[in-house]
Amino acid sequence: MDTIKMKKELQKRLEHDNRSIIYNREKETLRIENKQTGKGITVSLSNAVSKWHEKKEKAVDEIVYYVEEALNVMGTEQKMGGKESRIFPVIRSTSFPKETSEGVSFFTEDHTAETRIYYALDLGNTYRLIDEEMLRKEKWDREEIKEMARFNVRSLSTLTKQDTVADNIFYFLNTNDGYDASRILNDKFLKEMSEKITGDMTVSVPHQDVLIIGDIRNETGYDVLAQMTMSFFTNGHVPITALSFVYEDGQLEPIFIMGKNRKK
Repeated sequence: MDTIKMKKELQKRLEHDNRSIIYNREKETLRIENKQTGKGITVSLSNAVSKWHEKKEKAVDEIVYYVEEALNVMGTEQKMGGKESRIFPVIRSTSFPKETSEGVSFFTEDHTAETRIYYALDLGNTYRLIDEEMLRKEKWDREEIKEMARFNVRSLSTLTKQDTVADNIFYFLNTNDGYDASRILNDKFLKEMSEKITGDMTVSVPHQDVLIIGDIRNETGYDVLAQMTMSFFTNGHVPITALSFVYEDGQLEPIFIMGKNRKK
């Protein structure tokens, strides 16, 4: 599989009378737009090929599903009234756009030097990021939105799977509900995890659908962590950051891992 073959496969799967598909040879991207609204989504073909080599046809199925769901939501008006239990925080990279394609600012909050908090209205199979226009129309208070979102994220499952590598323990939270990385905002969960960790506690959110907590007990653990987070970051649908954080006294500090050395 290469980018040309991936382009043809996605074009075949996503073709529709109401859509236009634009190929950018220089950037190796495919943009799928709704002809009526002009709204659309851009797929990186090189990332898609990388995922294909890992998951084969399942990777294409996932991309098609993601694009279809996103296009179904775009251009439709969503209301938050009566849906308070479906408002969640969403973690994104600081390089993620801060406004919609129409120039409307998303409702965001600072988090770390690497991450930013957005807020979303859950729609079942996907969600809609809340923007300032939605807040204005429905007269929502920003602090109320933040409080509701934090409360709702604490209600989500925190069941983890465990793996041990060279005496270091890694805990993986991967429910694929769209809010796995958002669990980094569940202070109670992080505190409970810290109480059973004997080494350095690290927290990683390489992409939207995974949160990794490390019990790092030796220098090898940091090397393993660096390789692991980079792999997840490269293969995620919505990458966030390949950097990890040390969790200490309720605070997250980014760490830079270089060979056998690490820096806060």
